[in-house]
Amino acid sequence: MAYQPFDLTGQVALVTGGNGGIGLGMAEALAQAGADLVIWGSNPDKTAAAEARLEAIGGRVLSRVVDVSDEHAVAAGMTAAVEAMGAVHTVIANAGVSGKGQPFAETTTESYRKVLAVNLDGVFFTFREACRHMIDRAKAGDPGGSLVVISSLSAVEGAPRNEPYASTKAAVLAMTRGVAVEHARYGVRANAILPGWIATEMTGDAQGSQVFTDKVITRVPARRWGQPADFGGLAVYLASGASSFHTGDSFIVDGGYGIF
Repeated sequence: MAYQPFDLTGQVALVTGGNGGIGLGMAEALAQAGADLVIWGSNPDKTAAAEARLEAIGGRVLSRVVDVSDEHAVAAGMTAAVEAMGAVHTVIANAGVSGKGQPFAETTTESYRKVLAVNLDGVFFTFREACRHMIDRAKAGDPGGSLVVISSLSAVEGAPRNEPYASTKAAVLAMTRGVAVEHARYGVRANAILPGWIATEMTGDAQGSQVFTDKVITRVPARRWGQPADFGGLAVYLASGASSFHTGDSFIVDGGYGIF
């Protein structure tokens, strides 16, 4: 029999913020590998458009408007996903917001709390509900699962004028390692991905700046912006049996920027 570790037929993957950017890039690759998809987003029109795009690839697709900073919405969304799909095998906590690019001394408590609510609380709520489901499945004789969080290169590098965002992205690394150790007995893996400069809506202003291009993107050894599709292969790997012994790790996807 041919080695087919990346065939995700029969698997269900849930992607928060799966209606655009890195999340949609990963969702498309997962669908192409045979997985059924659940995508959450906060914008109804954008989420519906992403659902149609994924349905065109094939397989079942369920979309839902979910504010991940609302624990009740996350719990209801996970329950709905399991009821509709039968199980959820991979959960990618990708939803996030950026800071306002303010000097640290001028950052308001309100803006700080908003970033924490989505980027940190949202991951906590999402992973907690996913773990509850995966533990129940394991106890019922169906162990296994993959949890993935989208962190950021800013978690390990100095991020001036973006300290609230960077703080959340560093915090989820610690959360992921703890989840990985605690839930390995249930066959559940947890890993993090740290993107560098990726061309998404979040970086729209920077993409339109020649100064930013000259000072930052020219320093990327790969000599380009990263694209959402650059994360597809890693998403499929982490959702597949090929990564069954790979947990508690962090993957940097930045075109070499962090080491240059």
